[in-house]
Amino acid sequence: MDDLRLFLDRLTETNQVMNLVGPDTLPDFWSRHAWDSAQLLELESGARTWADLGAGAGFPGVILAILLKDQPDAHIWLIDSLGKRCRFLSALVTELNLPATVIHGRAEEQSVTVERVTARAVAPLERLLGYAQPYMDRGAQAVFLKGERAEEELRQARKSWKFDAELKPSLSDARGRIVRIGSLRRVRPL
Repeated sequence: MDDLRLFLDRLTETNQVMNLVGPDTLPDFWSRHAWDSAQLLELESGARTWADLGAGAGFPGVILAILLKDQPDAHIWLIDSLGKRCRFLSALVTELNLPATVIHGRAEEQSVTVERVTARAVAPLERLLGYAQPYMDRGAQAVFLKGERAEEELRQARKSWKFDAELKPSLSDARGRIVRIGSLRRVRPL
């Protein structure tokens, strides 16, 4: 809990000078951000290595790193293409002594191998699958936090991709969905 509170403090401070999350969402940090991210561990309890694509403010990656902090072999890769977000994440990882590595770069160009690849509020599923494909080609399963348009995003993604999908209700928001993706391959070129 101390790490989560410190994360909220640093997020609140930094959000005053850099737009990491909508300022009106900070009062709902515990349900909208923390619990929303933490529910992934409920679904994927055995996964210890994760890549958070477009890590941004640290959701879900920093929350996962905090919750997995004392687990052997746990590691989270926080990947983002924007330097100022990476600096925020790096400072947080250092201060909280998290089992995480921040990577400044494009998600689809990284070569880390993980058990799970995740993202929240990064891109529509059709594009997000392109970012996740290299990780999935190396054996990862994808678990994405999506909103109320998840079913429509799945339909659109199937125009370009072949995959197995499972849609789960979000535990933190009745409108949200968790999309689990496996066996991904492109069926139509970009």
